[in-house]
Amino acid sequence: MRAALWLLALFGVAVAAALFAGNNQGTVTLYWPPYRIDLSLNMVVLLLVGSFVTLYAALRALAALLELPRQARRWRLQQKERAMHASLLDALTHMLGGRFIRSRKAAAAALAQEHALAAANEPLPHARQLRALSHMIAAEASHALQDRATRESHLRDALQESPLRGTVMEQELREGAQMRAARWSLDDRDASAALDRLTELPQGAARRTLALRIKLKATRLAHQTREALDTARLLGKHRAFSPSAAQSIVRGLATELINSAHDTAQLQQIWQSLESSERQMPEIAIHAAQRLALLGGESAQVRSWLLPVWERLVNTPDALAEQHALKLVRALEAGLGAIDAPWLARIEAAQQANPRDARLQYLAGMACLKRQLWGKAQQLLTQSAQQLADTGLRASAWRHLAELAEQRGDAAAAAAAWKMAALGQ
Repeated sequence: MRAALWLLALFGVAVAAALFAGNNQGTVTLYWPPYRIDLSLNMVVLLLVGSFVTLYAALRALAALLELPRQARRWRLQQKERAMHASLLDALTHMLGGRFIRSRKAAAAALAQEHALAAANEPLPHARQLRALSHMIAAEASHALQDRATRESHLRDALQESPLRGTVMEQELREGAQMRAARWSLDDRDASAALDRLTELPQGAARRTLALRIKLKATRLAHQTREALDTARLLGKHRAFSPSAAQSIVRGLATELINSAHDTAQLQQIWQSLESSERQMPEIAIHAAQRLALLGGESAQVRSWLLPVWERLVNTPDALAEQHALKLVRALEAGLGAIDAPWLARIEAAQQANPRDARLQYLAGMACLKRQLWGKAQQLLTQSAQQLADTGLRASAWRHLAELAEQRGDAAAAAAAWKMAALGQ
């Protein structure tokens, strides 16, 4: 379409020129005493146009000739910039390929080329960013080569090239350098140095997923379990892990925190610091209750911590894993000596509501045994001993049946029960 319009315009100009020049009888007379020169108007127009074109071409040629030194200098500068950027790309490529010595040499070459440009009064607008990146690549390569002195030297240079109050990109570079430095300290198993690096980050950068991951590993390495647990919670909220992985990490840290308690007051403080969803986790609740019982805590407090897990076992037995249910039964069994009437009612009601659950039968039988209800205890323990899948509970049921038989004076039944307890069947 554009070519057709140009063609039409050309035809229009040709027609206008033909109409103007074809019948143009005008003349131009120049008087130069004692001479007189007569020229046609068409010739004068052609001479003017030709003179303009010639003068314009001459001026353009002169400008191009005068521009040649500047263009040559610009070309040399461009070649140096290309070589510098090529060295930086080579450094990054070699680092990714595991050629760390070559990577460090290429980064040093990029720095030398940038210094040469600056010395020639041709600084780059992104010179600081380029120098910082080159120093960080050299530092990363030095870290891989276990050259800590060179790594720290390049890291200091990179931080100097990225001032705290610089541009947005310079601040981003500084934060990235601090995160990498924290990661290097973590690789060196220096948790305190890693945490110090992280504390230098601005508040917004310190809450990024990468920084939180490094902080989680550093706090776990430094055995700062409470800080690690808080960090794991933040990572879970940021969806840095899958829900199951986040729950597993929080569960492990909460268990470790519970194990760090040395008395009941400290353990209760730790329990209150846990979130509601964490206190309802069967593993955490059971472990905390067992730890409280081990430290000499009150049995009522132990059972109150176990109550949510107990309700889950009674209401939805399939929702609780078998191992957790067995731990719950053992934890409740350990405190049956001081159990109160409401809990006895709960156990009896749960056993009657689930008569086929061998675990509840065993627990109810042990509760009756503690209350010296020998007949009912023998009945429930006999039923549970024949159905329990867990070897430990089954052996315990047979052992108590043997003791009951000895109390009755039934030596044969006692011997058979002791035999079944020894065999674990």
